Amino acid sequence: MKLHELKAAPGSRKSSKRVGRGTGSGFGRNAGKGENGQKARSGGGVRLGFEGGQMPLFRRLPKRGFTNIFAKEYSAINVERLNIFEDGAEVTPKLLLEKGIIKKSKNGVKILGNGELQKKLTVKAAKFTKAAAEKIEAAGGKVEVI
Repeated sequence: MKLHELKAAPGSRKSSKRVGRGTGSGFGRNAGKGENGQKARSGGGVRLGFEGGQMPLFRRLPKRGFTNIFAKEYSAINVERLNIFEDGAEVTPKLLLEKGIIKKSKNGVKILGNGELQKKLTVKAAKFTKAAAEKIEAAGGKVEVI
């Protein structure tokens, strides 16, 4: 097979629907929009969630809770993920980003206490759980809040 012999799969390429081009086309007169209702008009139609004047679902359901706009979101990682570093290394959020352990820094990094740590590390992060701090120090490392 050569490059000039390539063809699209049958049925994968459709011609566009050309509306308003005469009655013989099948999409003449009302151009596939039915009779002259609200949806047939330019800019016509109803807003998202409109139920014909009936009280919409989002207004019928009870509302609960709120979203704290001042909440800080942290990138969380477990202590066991830090075993990839060599003994005596200084682990910073920038280094974690470079190694691909976290996708983005958000408002900082929080170290969680799941797993075991075998390396002696100096870990710099925004937050630590009690268990994580204990495990890092038990392995002979240091915890620094930045």
